Amino acid sequence: MPNTRTKKTPPEPKLAAKKTVGAAHNSGRAKVRMYRQGLGDCFLITLPRKDGTPFFMLIDCGVILGTPDAKSKMIDVLNDISAVTKHIDLLVITHEHWDHLSGFLQAQSQFDKIQIDQAWFAWTEDPKDALANKLRDEHANLRMALAGAAARCQMAANPEASKSIDEFLGFFGAAGQGTTTDALNYVKKKVAKQIFCRPTDPPIVVPDVDARFFVLGPPHDEAMIKRFNPSKSAPETYGLDSTNRFLLDSLRSTIDVEQAGPFDSQFQIPVVVAQQLKFFHDHYWGEDPDSADPIVGPPPAGDLKPTLDQSWRRIDSDWLGVASELALQLDSATNNTSLALAIELGGGDVLLFAADAQVGNWLSWQDLTWQIEGKTVTGPELLAQTLLYKVGHHGSHNATLKKLGLELMNHLKIAVIPVDHDMAVTKRWGNMPLPELVTALEAATGGFVLRVDKPVPAKYASQVKATDLYYEVTV
Repeated sequence: MPNTRTKKTPPEPKLAAKKTVGAAHNSGRAKVRMYRQGLGDCFLITLPRKDGTPFFMLIDCGVILGTPDAKSKMIDVLNDISAVTKHIDLLVITHEHWDHLSGFLQAQSQFDKIQIDQAWFAWTEDPKDALANKLRDEHANLRMALAGAAARCQMAANPEASKSIDEFLGFFGAAGQGTTTDALNYVKKKVAKQIFCRPTDPPIVVPDVDARFFVLGPPHDEAMIKRFNPSKSAPETYGLDSTNRFLLDSLRSTIDVEQAGPFDSQFQIPVVVAQQLKFFHDHYWGEDPDSADPIVGPPPAGDLKPTLDQSWRRIDSDWLGVASELALQLDSATNNTSLALAIELGGGDVLLFAADAQVGNWLSWQDLTWQIEGKTVTGPELLAQTLLYKVGHHGSHNATLKKLGLELMNHLKIAVIPVDHDMAVTKRWGNMPLPELVTALEAATGGFVLRVDKPVPAKYASQVKATDLYYEVTV
């Protein structure tokens, strides 16, 4: 585990004191508006200043690639935000995934009309941080290799494998729609004041607002960032470990046209040609007299009767099997760079926004400490004080710890999950959200679990402002 991080009562940094133009905050210590654009994160948080004017904070703004009418949905979200305020005091960008960033491109014209005072990013976006640069280079190289692998899958007549890889690459955007890099560049160009946050930072206070912001993650620790899943009893699972680095190197070499198969190019027959040759048609695509398994997919062209599967004979794209695993590693590695925040309200209650943080990110919070007014505040104490929890990574299996996570939240009253299960199923993520996790959240909150894809629980309907576009709770 990383060393305990302790501060010696440094002066608390402050956000600029400024009146914000917008609707007055009528009641409560905070309003949390979760937008219902689909599978993706966008939260508008309103905190009251002492003079009655609101402090507005926006956390992420995106929806998963492939969402129907995504652009119009994100424009609707931005139009609603603009109706509330045209001045965002603080924008938080948690990590570089399309479902957290797409709105900055899809509703760019609307964002152009909104003033944003400052933007917070994780230290992993800091161009002056050596580890951040290393991680970004690794991710960029892997994305290029995977894009090449997807193309090779198509050439090898393996569209299913190509689709699997493309789905993960879709977390970074798509041709004709822009990329996450484009979205980040837009934000960085628009917002002059940029802060790269680290868990070692002292808590940040807002003048005239009874709240403190604690940066929980990501840890400045490569091993913890690359720890995605909980251990059982064996060694921990890491990201691009030595084995996967070897596989990645192999994948890169095979993408080269001259190295695209196990034999020299002069001894290779392209798949599309082989399909037309009788020998290969009969023995690799035609009926297999020794097989009892029905063929997968349609029969060969011109063959009107069902045939028996011979695909087991072909190895033309078997070498690409590692690509899907590496795509999953890239997805998890990016999730684990999430900027996780604990917002401590007056009285000690905490709003926990974990973004898509996974196991290593969560575990690092156990060692965090801050000295405030002569008292020590720890990461586990912030979890114990959590009143509202934005559930990590849309409720996936490795984004909410049990013993060192949810079970520490003995003060939890509300859980919010930005998830669309039907869309997750189309992406083949059938356990998003994980049923066991939802059950545990319901037990911890007495059933006060808000999902964007479900109605408000009847018991709590009077406590939630609900529209087709958002759910809003006041704490």
